[in-house]
Amino acid sequence: MQITYLKPANIIQPLFNNYCNVFTRKEIVFLPKPERWRRVAKLINLSPEGCIRLEWIIFYLTVGGQNATLTCKHFGISRSCFYKWYNRFKESKENLRSLETRSRRPHKVRQPEITILEEVRIKQIRKRHMYWGKEKLKIVYERIYHETISTHKIQRIINKYDLYPDKNKHQKIVLKRKRSKPKKRIQELVKKPTLWFLLQLDGITIHFQGVKRYILTAIDHKGKFAYARMYNNKSSKSAADFLYRLKYVINQPIINLQTDNGSEFAGFFEKAVQKLKIERYFSRVKTPKDNSEIERFNQTLEYEFLNNQNFDPNCKRFNKKLTKWLITYNFQRPHQTLNYLTPIEYIVKNSKVSSMYPARTSS
Repeated sequence: MQITYLKPANIIQPLFNNYCNVFTRKEIVFLPKPERWRRVAKLINLSPEGCIRLEWIIFYLTVGGQNATLTCKHFGISRSCFYKWYNRFKESKENLRSLETRSRRPHKVRQPEITILEEVRIKQIRKRHMYWGKEKLKIVYERIYHETISTHKIQRIINKYDLYPDKNKHQKIVLKRKRSKPKKRIQELVKKPTLWFLLQLDGITIHFQGVKRYILTAIDHKGKFAYARMYNNKSSKSAADFLYRLKYVINQPIINLQTDNGSEFAGFFEKAVQKLKIERYFSRVKTPKDNSEIERFNQTLEYEFLNNQNFDPNCKRFNKKLTKWLITYNFQRPHQTLNYLTPIEYIVKNSKVSSMYPARTSS
């Protein structure tokens, strides 16, 4: 039997030589910041709006050479908008979640102020008149109790206690509204700086000596080519007719269309949009910055055309004048946002398009 005696370990000398060192590690090389930011954005599912704002900052720090003016011109944004998000990003120590749109909900919201006495009174009146609307119930309430009350309070009580004559029918209406397809809001669209990618539509209501007239307007988001036409009534048929005329004038495929939530942009207009295979987006309520281009054109139309005694309640005569002014606007008037080119000059310079002529003013 062989006996082996082990020597005590030498704790002064390393156990391994330079060719076998288990503690050796490869040097960690960090990716460039832009690449890291983009990968983190995918991991945290950053919204499309946040990704666009991140690209602003990356362009500013890399290609833009920290030139805010060049960055804003490249993306078509204002300096105040860029610095708002850039400063928020820096203050959060480059936290990508700071680029998300924050809630605009106020910290303190109004609470319903309905007393128990008002609630009991409204219930009693509603049960006696189940088929009457809230406006009529308001008048009855004020006649009986000699107190003012809002229709909003009456409707809240009706909804709270389900005071409807046909509850099944009301439940079907509620379910239908819940199942209805939600509207696509304009902030969901990533706006591309290309011609005819997005056209904005709006309207102007004119009151003149007891007469109402409606001017429908449209403008291209990028090229600022504009079109307008007046109608006797504010109906979806008029809006559909306007859309077909707009398509004829520009002679180009309309990719995206933006409107507000007005009733004239429903019914026949919606059918025309589907027929022309146009993707439609809606502006938010009471948010004029969503369609700032068309709002600015409406102001120009009012100041430079309507205020110069060009209004005529006869639609045929008015549209002839309006067509001449639109030719001046699109073919002769320089635009600051287009580097002082006219819309037609900008369109010809940036794309190969066929000749465009205004639609006929006659029906």
